[in-house]
Amino acid sequence: MTGTYLQVAAALLFVVLLIVAGGIVLKKKQNRFGLMSIVSYQPFGPKKGVAALKIGKEVLILGLTPNDIRLLRVFNDEDLDLPERDAFQSKFEKLMNIGAQRN
Repeated sequence: MTGTYLQVAAALLFVVLLIVAGGIVLKKKQNRFGLMSIVSYQPFGPKKGVAALKIGKEVLILGLTPNDIRLLRVFNDEDLDLPERDAFQSKFEKLMNIGAQRN
């Protein structure tokens, strides 16, 4: 009887570890090959603002409100002088990933 309980517990533990490992792999793939990135966001009040979103080689300027998202303008990536990811943002993301791995 005790052997059956140990087998069930081991199988359950294996399945849980498999799910966690799959989640970690998918999260890393999503961050590496993400098609979208937020270039900048300027808030104008609670839940209101303007965001610059880079999708592929285009930069979309979006107006955001609690009830609506509107496309304001589209730029080509070559038309804008966008800075590459700044050092602070990349360091912050590394720290967030380390913190997520500890939990």
